[in-house]
Amino acid sequence: MSVTLRPLGNRVVIKPIEDEGKTSGGIFLPDNAKEKPQKGAVLAVGPGERDESGKRIPLDVAEGDTVLFAKYSGTEVKLDGEKLLIMRESDLLAIVAES
Repeated sequence: MSVTLRPLGNRVVIKPIEDEGKTSGGIFLPDNAKEKPQKGAVLAVGPGERDESGKRIPLDVAEGDTVLFAKYSGTEVKLDGEKLLIMRESDLLAIVAES
């Protein structure tokens, strides 16, 4: 059975993108020496918060965007053996534009 997450309000579901674990000098790092990822792919986006009049304010990110986020932000959940992060849009720092 497959489970789908649908975030509420201004929250997003992010799949962290792990670094390959190799330094620029070619040294491979063990898992316990790696830093927490700060880059991820947006898997799902909530409908947005409501303003004072009750209208939805849409989010600036969309599914499929690659984003940067603060190192220890969000709540980590494990779904179908996969680590995911659920965080507010305000915890996102930037959208990565591939050139």
